[in-house]
Amino acid sequence: MTQSVYTQQTASSFNYNTSTTVIEVPFKDEQALAQAELDNYIETQAEAVAPTQDPLTSRDRRIIGEIIEVPPESIRTIWIEGGITVWVQLVGGGRLPYDRNWFATRVAEVKATLPETPLERNERLSDELETACTAFGLYHGEVNWLSFSTKLYQDGHFVGFVGCNQQGCYARPRQYGVNRVAGSAKDVIALLGVRATVAA
Repeated sequence: MTQSVYTQQTASSFNYNTSTTVIEVPFKDEQALAQAELDNYIETQAEAVAPTQDPLTSRDRRIIGEIIEVPPESIRTIWIEGGITVWVQLVGGGRLPYDRNWFATRVAEVKATLPETPLERNERLSDELETACTAFGLYHGEVNWLSFSTKLYQDGHFVGFVGCNQQGCYARPRQYGVNRVAGSAKDVIALLGVRATVAA
């Protein structure tokens, strides 16, 4: 069996630039560069297939950063060793040890003074709304996250609007009208005249 190989030749009119200097890079550097590139590619692919669950929320990082006086984004993770020592692992490398009881006391102090971010507020309100909707046998439409408001439905029928603003949680039976304000999502849904579902 014959095999043909195609090779391209340089045109006869091509002139090599004789003033160009070619520097030979050692093979080890090329190999190390290729290995680093391959490792990075494998890590990226592994993260895409099975993303690593981060045990710390952004609020956790803010609290820890406040306690140890570092930027929140510089905290990789924390763990407790032997039930006595809290270790804080930093992104740039290095670990910091703290007494567990002292650390727990500081976490409680910082949590009490740290303001809630808009994302944290929306997550809290969303959880509260889901719980209330389950209790009343309702479901809601798409949430407007800027104003945290949505429409409520029961058995495919529109029930009313609910949301939260600076006054607290509110409900109204029509798009336009007066908001009825209450302390929680469950209370404002009750203001719409919806009765909680009773298990038979």
